[in-house]
Amino acid sequence: MLKGYTVPLTPRGEASLVSAPPWHYSGDVIVIEFWTAPEVARASLPPGLVPDEAAKGHALALFADWQFSAQNDEHLDPARYQYREFSLLVDALYRDMPVSWCPYTLVDNDSAMARGLTQGYPKKLGSVHQTRTFAAPGPAAAPVASGTKFGASASAHGQRLADGRITLHRPLSRPPAALRRPIVNRRYFPCLTAGYHDKPAVDELTMAVTDNLSLIDVWAGSAELVFPDAQGEELCAFEPKRVGSGYRLSVSCSIRDLKILEDFTTTGRS
Repeated sequence: MLKGYTVPLTPRGEASLVSAPPWHYSGDVIVIEFWTAPEVARASLPPGLVPDEAAKGHALALFADWQFSAQNDEHLDPARYQYREFSLLVDALYRDMPVSWCPYTLVDNDSAMARGLTQGYPKKLGSVHQTRTFAAPGPAAAPVASGTKFGASASAHGQRLADGRITLHRPLSRPPAALRRPIVNRRYFPCLTAGYHDKPAVDELTMAVTDNLSLIDVWAGSAELVFPDAQGEELCAFEPKRVGSGYRLSVSCSIRDLKILEDFTTTGRS
Protein backbone atom coordinates (compact mmCIF):
# COMPACT_ATOMS: atom_id res chain seq x y z
CA MET A 1 0.00 0.00 0.00
CA LEU A 2 1.38 3.39 -1.00
CA LYS A 3 1.63 6.04 1.71
CA GLY A 4 1.83 9.80 1.97
CA TYR A 5 -0.25 12.90 2.54
CA THR A 6 0.48 14.41 -0.89
CA VAL A 7 2.15 13.12 -4.03
CA PRO A 8 4.38 11.34 -4.58
CA LEU A 9 2.75 8.43 -2.75
CA THR A 10 5.47 5.88 -2.03
CA PRO A 11 5.98 2.57 -0.20
CA ARG A 12 7.45 4.30 2.89
CA GLY A 13 5.62 7.61 2.55
CA GLU A 14 8.78 9.63 3.18
CA ALA A 15 9.04 11.36 -0.20
CA SER A 16 5.75 13.26 -0.13
CA LEU A 17 6.04 16.97 -0.76
CA VAL A 18 4.04 17.61 2.40
CA SER A 19 3.71 15.64 5.62
CA ALA A 20 0.31 15.29 7.29
CA PRO A 21 -1.00 18.09 9.55
CA PRO A 22 -0.71 19.57 12.05
CA TRP A 23 1.75 22.01 10.52
CA HIS A 24 3.73 24.45 12.66
CA TYR A 25 5.18 27.79 11.55
CA SER A 26 7.46 30.38 13.10
CA GLY A 27 8.81 33.45 11.36
CA ASP A 28 9.55 37.13 11.11
CA VAL A 29 7.17 39.21 9.03
CA ILE A 30 7.34 42.67 7.47
CA VAL A 31 3.94 44.16 6.68
CA ILE A 32 3.22 47.31 4.68
CA GLU A 33 -0.30 48.71 4.49
CA PHE A 34 -1.39 50.64 1.43
CA TRP A 35 -4.41 51.80 -0.52
CA THR A 36 -4.91 50.86 -4.16
CA ALA A 37 -7.67 51.97 -6.50
CA PRO A 38 -10.95 50.53 -5.13
CA GLU A 39 -11.92 49.24 -8.58
CA VAL A 40 -8.68 47.22 -8.73
CA ALA A 41 -9.39 45.64 -5.34
CA ARG A 42 -12.98 44.93 -6.41
CA ALA A 43 -11.91 43.27 -9.68
CA SER A 44 -9.71 40.77 -7.82
CA LEU A 45 -12.52 39.35 -5.65
CA PRO A 46 -13.94 35.86 -6.25
CA PRO A 47 -17.62 34.91 -5.97
CA GLY A 48 -18.84 35.04 -2.38
CA LEU A 49 -16.81 38.12 -1.44
CA VAL A 50 -17.82 41.75 -1.85
CA PRO A 51 -15.72 44.90 -1.48
CA ASP A 52 -15.32 46.44 1.94
CA GLU A 53 -16.44 49.87 0.85
CA ALA A 54 -15.24 51.43 4.10
CA ALA A 55 -11.70 50.20 3.35
CA LYS A 56 -11.46 52.28 0.14
CA GLY A 57 -8.96 49.88 -1.47
CA HIS A 58 -6.99 49.08 1.70
CA ALA A 59 -4.55 46.18 1.34
CA LEU A 60 -1.44 44.65 2.92
CA ALA A 61 1.85 43.51 1.45
CA LEU A 62 3.52 40.82 3.59
CA PHE A 63 7.11 39.60 3.37
CA ALA A 64 7.85 36.61 5.61
CA ASP A 65 10.89 34.53 6.57
CA TRP A 66 9.47 31.19 7.76
CA GLN A 67 10.60 28.01 9.49
CA PHE A 68 8.29 24.99 9.25
CA SER A 69 7.91 21.78 11.22
CA ALA A 70 5.38 18.97 11.55
CA GLN A 71 5.61 15.73 13.55
CA ASN A 72 9.09 14.63 12.48
CA ASP A 73 11.34 17.52 13.56
CA GLU A 74 11.28 18.95 10.04
CA HIS A 75 12.87 22.16 11.36
CA LEU A 76 16.12 20.18 11.68
CA ASP A 77 16.20 20.00 7.87
CA PRO A 78 16.41 23.74 7.11
CA ALA A 79 17.35 23.25 3.45
CA ARG A 80 13.96 21.64 2.89
CA TYR A 81 11.76 23.45 5.41
CA GLN A 82 12.90 27.05 5.66
CA TYR A 83 11.35 29.34 3.08
CA ARG A 84 10.46 32.91 2.26
CA GLU A 85 7.10 34.22 1.13
CA PHE A 86 5.36 37.29 -0.25
CA SER A 87 1.57 37.70 -0.02
CA LEU A 88 -0.95 40.34 -0.96
CA LEU A 89 -4.05 40.69 1.22
CA VAL A 90 -7.06 42.80 0.19
CA ASP A 91 -9.81 43.97 2.56
CA ALA A 92 -13.18 42.40 1.70
CA LEU A 93 -16.42 41.17 3.25
CA TYR A 94 -17.89 37.68 3.45
CA ARG A 95 -21.53 37.89 4.52
CA ASP A 96 -20.74 41.17 6.31
CA MET A 97 -17.69 39.62 8.05
CA PRO A 98 -14.44 41.59 7.53
CA VAL A 99 -11.89 39.28 5.88
CA SER A 100 -8.62 39.48 3.96
CA TRP A 101 -8.66 38.09 0.42
CA CYS A 102 -5.35 36.72 -0.95
CA PRO A 103 -5.07 37.17 -4.74
CA TYR A 104 -1.27 36.66 -5.02
CA THR A 105 1.44 34.72 -3.16
CA LEU A 106 5.06 33.92 -4.02
CA VAL A 107 7.23 31.30 -2.28
CA ASP A 108 10.70 29.89 -2.92
CA ASN A 109 10.08 26.31 -1.74
CA ASP A 110 8.17 23.39 -3.31
CA SER A 111 6.87 22.01 0.00
CA ALA A 112 5.52 25.44 0.98
CA MET A 113 3.89 25.75 -2.43
CA ALA A 114 2.16 22.37 -2.06
CA ARG A 115 0.91 23.24 1.43
CA GLY A 116 -0.38 26.55 0.15
CA LEU A 117 -2.21 25.08 -2.85
CA THR A 118 -3.80 22.53 -0.52
CA GLN A 119 -5.22 25.44 1.51
CA GLY A 120 -6.17 27.56 -1.49
CA TYR A 121 -3.34 30.09 -1.48
CA PRO A 122 -2.51 30.95 -5.13
CA LYS A 123 1.19 30.24 -4.69
CA LYS A 124 3.70 30.75 -7.49
CA LEU A 125 7.45 30.23 -7.48
CA GLY A 126 9.46 33.35 -6.71
CA SER A 127 12.38 34.82 -4.82
CA VAL A 128 11.65 36.73 -1.60
CA HIS A 129 14.11 38.44 0.73
CA GLN A 130 14.00 40.68 3.79
CA THR A 131 16.46 42.25 6.19
CA ARG A 132 17.13 39.92 9.12
CA THR A 133 17.93 40.93 12.67
CA PHE A 134 20.75 39.45 14.75
CA ALA A 135 21.55 39.60 18.48
CA ALA A 136 25.23 40.51 18.17
CA PRO A 137 25.49 44.31 17.75
CA GLY A 138 27.00 45.73 14.61
CA PRO A 139 26.27 47.79 11.49
CA ALA A 140 24.54 44.84 9.78
CA ALA A 141 22.65 43.56 12.83
CA ALA A 142 19.41 45.51 12.20
CA PRO A 143 18.20 45.45 15.81
CA VAL A 144 14.48 45.67 16.49
CA ALA A 145 14.60 49.21 17.83
CA SER A 146 13.44 52.71 17.04
CA GLY A 147 15.10 54.07 13.91
CA THR A 148 16.12 50.72 12.43
CA LYS A 149 15.35 50.29 8.74
CA PHE A 150 14.29 47.03 7.08
CA GLY A 151 14.06 46.25 3.38
CA ALA A 152 12.07 43.54 1.59
CA SER A 153 11.64 42.45 -2.01
CA ALA A 154 9.91 39.85 -4.16
CA SER A 155 10.79 38.81 -7.69
CA ALA A 156 9.99 36.09 -10.20
CA HIS A 157 11.66 34.97 -13.42
CA GLY A 158 14.30 37.67 -13.14
CA GLN A 159 11.80 40.51 -12.65
CA ARG A 160 11.30 42.58 -9.50
CA LEU A 161 7.62 42.51 -8.50
CA ALA A 162 7.58 44.21 -5.10
CA ASP A 163 9.99 46.45 -3.22
CA GLY A 164 9.34 47.67 0.32
CA ARG A 165 11.09 49.60 3.08
CA ILE A 166 10.08 50.30 6.66
CA THR A 167 11.60 52.39 9.44
CA LEU A 168 10.65 51.34 12.96
CA HIS A 169 9.33 54.04 15.30
CA ARG A 170 7.55 52.45 18.26
CA PRO A 171 6.45 49.12 19.75
CA LEU A 172 2.74 48.27 19.86
CA SER A 173 0.94 46.56 22.71
CA ARG A 174 -1.19 44.57 20.26
CA PRO A 175 -1.24 43.94 16.50
CA PRO A 176 -3.28 46.36 14.39
CA ALA A 177 -6.82 45.30 13.45
CA ALA A 178 -5.85 44.83 9.79
CA LEU A 179 -3.63 41.89 10.78
CA ARG A 180 -6.40 40.16 12.70
CA ARG A 181 -8.82 39.59 9.82
CA PRO A 182 -9.28 35.92 8.81
CA ILE A 183 -7.72 35.09 5.43
CA VAL A 184 -9.98 33.81 2.64
CA ASN A 185 -8.69 31.89 -0.38
CA ARG A 186 -10.03 30.06 -3.41
CA ARG A 187 -9.05 26.39 -3.75
CA TYR A 188 -9.10 25.85 -7.50
CA PHE A 189 -7.91 22.77 -9.39
CA PRO A 190 -8.87 22.56 -13.09
CA CYS A 191 -9.99 19.48 -14.99
CA LEU A 192 -7.93 18.39 -18.03
CA THR A 193 -10.54 16.02 -19.46
CA ALA A 194 -11.74 17.19 -22.89
CA GLY A 195 -15.08 18.95 -22.66
CA TYR A 196 -14.57 19.83 -18.98
CA HIS A 197 -11.87 22.48 -19.15
CA ASP A 198 -14.35 25.07 -17.88
CA LYS A 199 -15.58 22.76 -15.11
CA PRO A 200 -12.89 22.65 -12.38
CA ALA A 201 -12.51 19.50 -10.30
CA VAL A 202 -12.23 21.64 -7.14
CA ASP A 203 -13.54 25.19 -6.79
CA GLU A 204 -14.06 26.28 -3.19
CA LEU A 205 -14.01 29.47 -1.18
CA THR A 206 -12.00 28.65 1.95
CA MET A 207 -11.09 30.34 5.22
CA ALA A 208 -7.77 29.72 6.94
CA VAL A 209 -8.00 28.19 10.42
CA THR A 210 -5.03 28.71 12.74
CA ASP A 211 -4.32 27.31 16.19
CA ASN A 212 -2.11 28.82 18.89
CA LEU A 213 -1.57 32.03 16.93
CA SER A 214 1.03 34.26 18.57
CA LEU A 215 2.01 37.71 17.32
CA ILE A 216 4.79 39.27 19.40
CA ASP A 217 7.39 42.05 19.25
CA VAL A 218 5.11 44.14 17.04
CA TRP A 219 6.70 47.40 15.94
CA ALA A 220 5.16 50.12 13.79
CA GLY A 221 6.77 52.76 11.65
CA SER A 222 6.81 54.55 8.31
CA ALA A 223 6.92 52.65 5.03
CA GLU A 224 7.53 52.77 1.29
CA LEU A 225 6.16 50.30 -1.28
CA VAL A 226 6.48 49.89 -5.05
CA PHE A 227 5.08 47.27 -7.43
CA PRO A 228 7.18 47.58 -10.62
CA ASP A 229 5.64 46.72 -13.97
CA ALA A 230 6.62 43.18 -15.04
CA GLN A 231 5.86 41.17 -18.15
CA GLY A 232 3.47 38.28 -17.55
CA GLU A 233 2.51 39.50 -14.07
CA GLU A 234 -0.43 41.59 -12.77
CA LEU A 235 0.65 42.61 -9.28
CA CYS A 236 1.54 46.05 -10.64
CA ALA A 237 -2.20 46.69 -11.17
CA PHE A 238 -2.37 47.13 -7.38
CA GLU A 239 -0.12 50.20 -7.62
CA PRO A 240 -0.26 51.94 -4.22
CA LYS A 241 -2.12 55.24 -4.36
CA ARG A 242 -1.13 55.85 -0.75
CA VAL A 243 1.20 53.98 1.64
CA GLY A 244 0.37 53.79 5.33
CA SER A 245 2.25 52.25 8.22
CA GLY A 246 4.84 49.54 8.14
CA TYR A 247 5.07 46.79 10.74
CA ARG A 248 7.60 44.20 11.82
CA LEU A 249 6.60 41.30 14.05
CA SER A 250 7.35 37.70 14.92
CA VAL A 251 4.66 35.06 14.33
CA SER A 252 3.99 31.46 15.29
CA CYS A 253 0.93 29.30 14.62
CA SER A 254 -0.26 25.80 13.83
CA ILE A 255 -2.60 24.60 11.08
CA ARG A 256 -4.64 21.41 11.16
CA ASP A 257 -7.97 22.45 9.67
CA LEU A 258 -9.60 24.38 6.83
CA LYS A 259 -13.08 25.88 6.69
CA ILE A 260 -14.97 25.50 3.40
CA LEU A 261 -17.21 28.53 3.01
CA GLU A 262 -18.68 27.70 -0.41
CA ASP A 263 -18.32 24.91 -2.96
CA PHE A 264 -18.76 26.46 -6.39
CA THR A 265 -18.83 23.07 -8.13
CA THR A 266 -22.24 22.49 -6.56
CA THR A 267 -23.61 26.06 -6.54
CA GLY A 268 -22.55 26.82 -10.10
CA ARG A 269 -21.06 30.22 -9.22
CA SER A 270 -17.85 31.24 -10.96
